Amino acid sequence: MRKTAGPARRTVGAFEAKTHFNSLLAEVAGGSEIEITRRGVPVARMVPVPARPTMSVQQVVKEFKRLRKGRTLGGLSIRELINEGRRF
Repeated sequence: MRKTAGPARRTVGAFEAKTHFNSLLAEVAGGSEIEITRRGVPVARMVPVPARPTMSVQQVVKEFKRLRKGRTLGGLSIRELINEGRRF
């Protein structure tokens, strides 16, 4: 495995990537970037997934209430919808 530019980036061959996939995933989860080559030609890059913003339970409930405001079931009851769903 060769180190490339940058402290958290390295290059591995396709065979080595296949053989050590789990350990490479652990490295990427830790913030490293890994370039995968085939016969010395770069073909893929493993990078960490960007952090997603999280919402508190209260924020989620507030958002659901906002989304459903003004929406109705068009005169149907929840029981009718449940029974309709059981037909299939």
